[in-house]
Amino acid sequence: MTDRLTFVLNGKRETVENLPLTTTLLNYLRRHKRLTGSKEGCAEGDCGACTVVVGERIDGGVHYRPVNACIQFMPMLHGRAVVTVDALAGPDGALHPAQRAIVDRHGSQCGFCTPGFVMSLYAMGFSRAPADKFYIADALAGNLCRCTGYGPLIAAAEDAAVTARPEWDKQRMAMESALLAEFAGSGAALEFSCGEQKVFVPFNSDQLAALYQEHADAVLVAGATDVGLWVTKQHRNLPKMIMIGNVRDLRDVRVDAGMLRIGAAATYADASAAIAQAAPDFGELVRRIGATQVRAAGTIGGNIANGSPIGDTPPALIALGATLVLRKGESRRRMPLEDFFLAYGKQDRQPGEFIEAVEIPLPDDPHRLRCYKISKRFDQDISALCGCFNITVADGIVADVRIAFGGMAATPKRASHVEASLTGKPWRHETIEAALPAFENDFTPLTDMRASAAYRLQAAKNLLRKYFIERSETQTATRLAGRAVEAL
Repeated sequence: MTDRLTFVLNGKRETVENLPLTTTLLNYLRRHKRLTGSKEGCAEGDCGACTVVVGERIDGGVHYRPVNACIQFMPMLHGRAVVTVDALAGPDGALHPAQRAIVDRHGSQCGFCTPGFVMSLYAMGFSRAPADKFYIADALAGNLCRCTGYGPLIAAAEDAAVTARPEWDKQRMAMESALLAEFAGSGAALEFSCGEQKVFVPFNSDQLAALYQEHADAVLVAGATDVGLWVTKQHRNLPKMIMIGNVRDLRDVRVDAGMLRIGAAATYADASAAIAQAAPDFGELVRRIGATQVRAAGTIGGNIANGSPIGDTPPALIALGATLVLRKGESRRRMPLEDFFLAYGKQDRQPGEFIEAVEIPLPDDPHRLRCYKISKRFDQDISALCGCFNITVADGIVADVRIAFGGMAATPKRASHVEASLTGKPWRHETIEAALPAFENDFTPLTDMRASAAYRLQAAKNLLRKYFIERSETQTATRLAGRAVEAL
């Protein structure tokens, strides 16, 4: 047991004692360290005003990522490095290129959002992706501005992307790397306490299994993109938590024997490349989940475990025929993902049992799966509904059908009646139209602030039409290309 939480803050070792364990990083920075550059706008990971960069030691190097400080609990930072906007300028007051670009391009008016934009521009410097306009738009999607307009901000990002990192920045990063190397520790699980609160930090899945068996009443916390709001918005008391972000083997993403296996603690950012390679449309769906800051913290396993009927990944995973691996102590069991969701807020998970991984059969045609997310905003919005279609057509006949929706029922759910209406039928317009009434046998959606029940049903039907048109056009293009090759 330890009461001393240690991390690196702006290049210096920081030790924290007797701090409530659900204190957010943002509140610690502003209230305890008086580092007020980071702002609180939404307190739920949406606006990006609180963006900081967090570094963790992986494979001998330090991996940096932008996160929302407003929903990161302090124990999640143990053994990591935090960089805030307050530390970017040089020792002589010279602005960092990320700051200078904002100034030169007139990217700030009221200035409230500016620190978050600066940190997102700073985080871009750690990416290997080409800084084209598509990448920049994605990198800034989690930062909201209400007065400047994104033209100057995009121009600032373009400038910052081609400017060399200053020497003082490199020196601070070297200090962070050296300090993080000292935090390697013994590998034994940690326990933090403050008053009646307890937090356990395991470093491998065996430690997690043992801890969760003993403390089945604990809340499992990975990226806190969901649980963080329990505290900041619902003001819930969480007396006991197990932080799983340091469980390295639960963050593995690998392909083995025709299967893509994603550890439950793998973040969206960890898994996105492998997902996009296996099924490009699923990769694009993941890119639209939250924003860069959210995808750097939120996990695939968390999106499944919380059982939300509007989680974006379960419909795609169900359509791909994914299997869930659950573990309790030393025992494991597997089940089709669609069987995990029993009712609203209820999943097939025993006390002390946790999701270890999700296994996805690699599709023989990566482009057969199509994922359609319907939301009021294209970026960083919750789905009104999400439909995922995976239909195999052989010799003009529908051979296999997997269709799954989120936002249409109390749980993510397959459209079993629609699937039955399509299976064995010719792949043509008349078959699609004949199957549409079956949607009303599969789903009885609700009317809420995001969409009406009638809209959801009509949109679901239209998505099947859309899938048919897109697949038919793809198949026609493939046939024409084949004939052209034969002609040569």
